[in-house]
Amino acid sequence: MNRKILFGLVLMVFFPGHVSGKEEIPATETVAIQRIAQMVEENIRTGAKNGSAHRDAHFKAHGCVKAQFRVLQLPDNMSAGIFAEAREYPAWIRYSNGSGKVQDDSAGDGRGMAIKLMGVERSQSGTQDFVMVNHPVFFVKNAADYVEFQQALAQDSPIKFFFPGPNPLNFRLHELATVVAIRNKKVLNPLDTQYWSATPYQFGDSAMKFAARPCDKSTHATFTDTASPNFLRENMQKHLDSGAACFDFMVQLRTNAVEMPIEDPTVDWSEKDSPFITVAKITIPSQPFNTPEQQKFCEDLTFTPWHALPEHQPLGGINRVRRVVYETSSRIRHELNDIEQLEPSGF
Repeated sequence: MNRKILFGLVLMVFFPGHVSGKEEIPATETVAIQRIAQMVEENIRTGAKNGSAHRDAHFKAHGCVKAQFRVLQLPDNMSAGIFAEAREYPAWIRYSNGSGKVQDDSAGDGRGMAIKLMGVERSQSGTQDFVMVNHPVFFVKNAADYVEFQQALAQDSPIKFFFPGPNPLNFRLHELATVVAIRNKKVLNPLDTQYWSATPYQFGDSAMKFAARPCDKSTHATFTDTASPNFLRENMQKHLDSGAACFDFMVQLRTNAVEMPIEDPTVDWSEKDSPFITVAKITIPSQPFNTPEQQKFCEDLTFTPWHALPEHQPLGGINRVRRVVYETSSRIRHELNDIEQLEPSGF
């Protein structure tokens, strides 16, 4: 394993930082994450033998679009990190399918929305990424389970993750129900879909989950044709040919340590106990994006929850997995494609 990654894992275990009171890091997690990173690297290298290297997950992009992320004027208790002052950030947003392979958009799959704010002065990367999927919870609890999930994928038998043996006590029925719910969602246009972080993040001295919800759909025409295998991209382009799109960016604060766990992202945080609060407005202006040049730009971008201000540090085991997996995926992909890893600073 890359020494930089291994050193980062050691730091995570022994120097977890100011959020250690919220996180509970298992003693075996470092080894599990190292194994996951190795499997991800092997998958990418194997796939690249027949062409270019691609992402291990969220392979198929529908497009990257230019956007404006406008932070609202907020009360003191909601002012932290990015949201400490009312201002605008230029942003790139990538929409994608969740699968690690390219398939017809009619296939049941998760859908992703990844936002990259630029010009974030106190972020080490110069950016702040908000990575989301179209479901409020994740389907894997922790790093140990993620190893088993990756092993099942490697055997081309994901069902083994949910039914690892004959003992019903080991069945992962809760996780299976989440996957079934995700696959059964009918998404016809990525711009008309709600997305959630699923995993928790730091919010100043508290913790949060976040979400992006489309603005009032009645204000624009809907584009829902499904004839093409790439209808999600095409409906996005038709939508933006006809006018702008917008989202409310919302934060849900952690108000109950028991009912809102940090280390188990398969648990939904109750909106009844802690409603989502709109903290920013996302505007995606009318624009052409469905071009080979834009698709190539989109493919070369790197998104990770760890492009973040300290006030929004990712929390929990799955985010600690992501720290290494996303870095490995991006590094190997750019290395094999002979492309420099760069963060955009503007349009």
